[in-house]
Amino acid sequence: MELAIVGVGKLGLALLEGVTSRGLLPPSEIGLIDTHTERVNELSERTGARVLRPAELPQARRVLVSLQPRVFPEVTEWLAQENTGYISTMAGVNVNTLVRRLGTRRVVRVMPNLAATIGFSQTAITGPREAEDAGDLAFAHRLFGAVGDAYDLPEHLFNVFTGMSASGPGYMGLVADALADGAVRQGMARPLAKELAAKLMVASGHLLQQRAHPGLLKDEVASPGGTTIAGVEALEEAGVRGAFIKAVSAATRRATELGRDQDDK
Repeated sequence: MELAIVGVGKLGLALLEGVTSRGLLPPSEIGLIDTHTERVNELSERTGARVLRPAELPQARRVLVSLQPRVFPEVTEWLAQENTGYISTMAGVNVNTLVRRLGTRRVVRVMPNLAATIGFSQTAITGPREAEDAGDLAFAHRLFGAVGDAYDLPEHLFNVFTGMSASGPGYMGLVADALADGAVRQGMARPLAKELAAKLMVASGHLLQQRAHPGLLKDEVASPGGTTIAGVEALEEAGVRGAFIKAVSAATRRATELGRDQDDK
């Protein structure tokens, strides 16, 4: 068996569907382990992947650990296996902690975001030389390339990546909600306001990818004495730019704290 997925939440399901739909792995080469028995049985029936018991984990060449960081210390007794490569999506859990708990240097640390569920994730990937030599890093690139874009990133930037890119969909959801509220405040029906805000976010993303700098998009829309520059002035007075910078900083600190919690256990 090529891969066991331990923790089949939104991300685990996205990867399962991504790798099978793109033919990266046949469903028969994927095993699933999750405490939610009904859910994992339903996914097995729907996708063809196997349901595994923890005792069957040694059958897998590689294991994707898609768990909450707080659960990790509780499962390492059966999770740690010889001659196995590990890929971890756990926020804040660094390579050294993975090595210490799993008893191997064949560990890959990855950080995707929620867009993996629609094939547009940004995923940071790193790992030690042993993981590269064993092909685990290359495997992780193929795995997460099935659900978006994958980036090699030095580990000291992982918590920053988490605070900006992995947490980013939450920030953008808040922006869209606020824009819709603004339109409702001015008399627009909420269903239309929500639809327009969501489509605005999608379209703006495509436009930003075509610009060398995000500020260029603002400059193109803001005509002299017009509506956009008046709105930009209001945003600057409200400190929106600084608020987003602080949000990334706060999320980065929290990711660091999660890692320290692991070090203390």
